Amino acid sequence: MPSVLIEVRQQYTIDVELGIMEAVHSALRGAFKIMPSDRNVRLIVHEPHRFQCPPEKEKPECYTLISIDAFLGRSLDAKRQLYKLIVANLEPMGIPKDHIKIMLRELPSENFGIRGGQAACDVNVGFKIDV
Repeated sequence: MPSVLIEVRQQYTIDVELGIMEAVHSALRGAFKIMPSDRNVRLIVHEPHRFQCPPEKEKPECYTLISIDAFLGRSLDAKRQLYKLIVANLEPMGIPKDHIKIMLRELPSENFGIRGGQAACDVNVGFKIDV
């Protein structure tokens, strides 16, 4: 049940925004084997002066920060696959590989309240965590 926040420095069309969100969700489905309906993805557009990025970036308007909060337990290989899939999925949208930063925060499942206020550790979430 990953929760994703995508932060960008420019306004995109609605179709591109939806494409960016789908690109990240698709990578999570591929690498972490989550259910297609397990979707919690947000996108925030910042004014460039409110979201500074490394000054050496060739296309600073394309700098993209992706923060993912997920259950603890995925393998290093699954995480590596996630990072590669996200970058590959975003590249066709004109976002250079070296303009994407991904931060994965893993939390114990008891730190997620889901499905009417239950601790996630007490719920069958419908997919394996240890991929």
